[in-house]
Amino acid sequence: MLQLKIVSPERIEFTGEVESVKVPGTRGNFEILSDHAPIISTLTKGVVEYAGNELPILGGFVEVQKNQVSLCVELKEE
Repeated sequence: MLQLKIVSPERIEFTGEVESVKVPGTRGNFEILSDHAPIISTLTKGVVEYAGNELPILGGFVEVQKNQVSLCVELKEE
């Protein structure tokens, strides 16, 4: 399991355990699973998918380290 934390400038969007996270990386979409190699990547406009949820974003960053996934994102205005 992964510990996921998604934050935006306005608030903490999500914190909890998930099996996987799909993110819109600058060089293409990719999926993060348990024991993923450490990585820091920029995110582009797209959708973050986790635990059956979809979160539209305009961009941001993702950091993965020891099954801890942190996303700092700018949300798409609704």
